[in-house]
Amino acid sequence: MSKQILLAAGGTGGHLFPAFALCEELVDRGVDVHIVSDERVDQFRDQTVASDMHVVPSATLKSKSPLGVAKTSMTLARGVFAARTLLKKIKPDFVLGFGGYPTFPPLIGARLMSIPCGLHDQNAVMGRANRLLAARVNVIATSFAHVKYLPPKLSSKVTMTGNPVRKKVLAVKDVPYPHFDDGIRVLIFGGSQGARFFSDFFPDALVDLDPVLRSRLSVVQQCRVEDVDRVKDIYARAGIKAHCAAFFDDLPLQMAKAHLVLCRSGASSVAELAVCGRPAIMVPLPHALDQDQLLNAQSLVDAGAGWVVSQDELDKKSFLEQISVLFAQPEDLQKRANTAKSLGQPDAVVRLADLVLGSI
Repeated sequence: MSKQILLAAGGTGGHLFPAFALCEELVDRGVDVHIVSDERVDQFRDQTVASDMHVVPSATLKSKSPLGVAKTSMTLARGVFAARTLLKKIKPDFVLGFGGYPTFPPLIGARLMSIPCGLHDQNAVMGRANRLLAARVNVIATSFAHVKYLPPKLSSKVTMTGNPVRKKVLAVKDVPYPHFDDGIRVLIFGGSQGARFFSDFFPDALVDLDPVLRSRLSVVQQCRVEDVDRVKDIYARAGIKAHCAAFFDDLPLQMAKAHLVLCRSGASSVAELAVCGRPAIMVPLPHALDQDQLLNAQSLVDAGAGWVVSQDELDKKSFLEQISVLFAQPEDLQKRANTAKSLGQPDAVVRLADLVLGSI
């Protein structure tokens, strides 16, 4: 009988994509994998090879008022009850959480039922849900060597595995950095929380590039559905070749084709940039309580593989000056691409799978 593993993750791509990557590896090893999250997981159902995907009640603690805490606690309590029912049905040999409050009910349920369990944290800052759960699990996997808010007293539980990336990313990891003979290719994506700002700023800036550079430029940009036509029109009027869409099923391939990436610095984006070996100008999500995206980006910046700029400090003049210099010095971009590649951890998913199966 095959092993049964339950993966719990928050409903964003940043939490789910590493879970999907591990799911692929475990299924290849003959393991039966289930995934549990909140209702946001429905939009990702066609992107996983899991046996099934489940939803349990969960809530994020957004207010510290007595009423807000009470409501969140009640929802999480219902989630724990639902999770225990799910655990009795699946009978997993191990439960692994990937962060986000939807991991709380399944991990607490597993703990109450004495099922071995663990956490994986994608970021350079341990997430709030993971901090609450860290002392209650058997093992903790990290993506970075140093993780802020990870209690030193738990160091005996910790293994640095790296952040797993999906097969779609691994499939393009050996694509060489492109030559500039056929033009300059830029990939822009901001994720669900960044696409609006990126749609406002980058097209407006790029249309003011030097005409010679602009004639060689082609852009692939992820936009919100309501922004796609507007952004397409901006590029078209400036004579810039552009492919804009709300979702790219082949985003890793687009990354491999790019000379430069403009993006947020979520943990999955940083991991994929490194595995693919592409330089990036990263604009961390502003106003994040723990500044996790800033610390994620810093690993690439410190090595010389990319740049980080605050959204509040991003202005058109300095941005155009920066990329004009970069496009005039392709050897520098190539060097930074090589540096990014040296930081990649394409075997992170193997290490994480080994850790999970070795903990049963």
